[in-house]
Amino acid sequence: MAAGGFSKLPNGTVVVALNLPSPATPGGSVRVLVHAHNRARALTRLRNLGLRAVYLRGNAAPPTPDEITAVLHHPDGLIWRTAPVAGVTGGPELVQELWHPIRALLRRPAAQN
Repeated sequence: MAAGGFSKLPNGTVVVALNLPSPATPGGSVRVLVHAHNRARALTRLRNLGLRAVYLRGNAAPPTPDEITAVLHHPDGLIWRTAPVAGVTGGPELVQELWHPIRALLRRPAAQN
């Protein structure tokens, strides 16, 4: 089951954060953020993109204030980055990955001849 959570904003909208298995790297995971009117619409946005088995159970991993700011400033309101590995703390050698639009995650690699 994917870890995730949500945060309700003062204007009534929500930001949903989910850790999902990475489609590109086996064993890896990505952190996906969605801004929507409510939790159901946020999950519907992901399902419409082809991520059919996405569910939010509980609020174990809500979005951080930095994540909320990132998704609110993105025009699509739907971003992702590689999820941090549990137990690994940031240091000078560990640089935080920037956020990517969801199109970059769902893009299929070009066919090689």
